[in-house]
Amino acid sequence: MAPPPSTSLGMTRGKALILGLAFFGLGAGGYGLFQLAGFGEASAGIAAEAVLILIVIGWIGSYLFRVVTGNMTYMQQRRVYRSRYEAATDDELQKRFEALPAAEQEALLRELGQLGDSADQSRPTAP
Repeated sequence: MAPPPSTSLGMTRGKALILGLAFFGLGAGGYGLFQLAGFGEASAGIAAEAVLILIVIGWIGSYLFRVVTGNMTYMQQRRVYRSRYEAATDDELQKRFEALPAAEQEALLRELGQLGDSADQSRPTAP
């Protein structure tokens, strides 16, 4: 089975490094923009830091929301894997069941409690 197409960013080490450098660049750019807007050096630094802190708090909030709702990449991958695994297993078991002679199918269904003793002798259906 081919893996499902990725709908998320898929964080790698390289992307994390680039994201960290971009975050530092955002801080430096914000500092410069605040200075151009007329803030003093200290005020521009504090303002740029405040913006970055708000961004980090927003990111942490979104992460916690994804954790609580179960909408994380690992959990999504696990759900997709589990559903594909169950579908493949169900298909394989159905094929094996259908390959059995009718008498063995009936005996198996009786053993599993899926077929009562008073049932008619027609061909049983798989669960």
